[in-house]
Amino acid sequence: MDRRTVLRMGGLALTGTLAGCGGSGSDDTPAGAETDNLVDMTDDLNFEPAEITVSVGETVTWTTTGSVPHSVTAYEEQLPDGAAYFASGGFDSESAAREAYPSEGSVASEESYEHTFETAGEFAYFCIPHESGMKGTVIVEG
Repeated sequence: MDRRTVLRMGGLALTGTLAGCGGSGSDDTPAGAETDNLVDMTDDLNFEPAEITVSVGETVTWTTTGSVPHSVTAYEEQLPDGAAYFASGGFDSESAAREAYPSEGSVASEESYEHTFETAGEFAYFCIPHESGMKGTVIVEG
């Protein structure tokens, strides 16, 4: 069984557990529980997939699958109008993320970073220490 299947199963179990605790009969699936929007950060210095398409309001989760730490850092100047900046470490700007890495913003082996996209458009991002080749795009459809 691959990692994505395990994560999907875990998400279903979590949803069932939380739904049983809600008591309201409504959909108690937690925000960010989307498990199909996964991007692996590999020891081959790739985001896999390099391009992912989601809908407004969906969350993307990046996970370091190997032993090499990575970052997820948006290209601030390329953000769609009105979009929130995102970077592992929770930085408010690209310059802050670059200055703090590697003491902050690093996503170590088997750790994850997630971001919920609230604005439609194309979001280009990169890994700070591997920027020369490790780049990705999230396409958010309205």
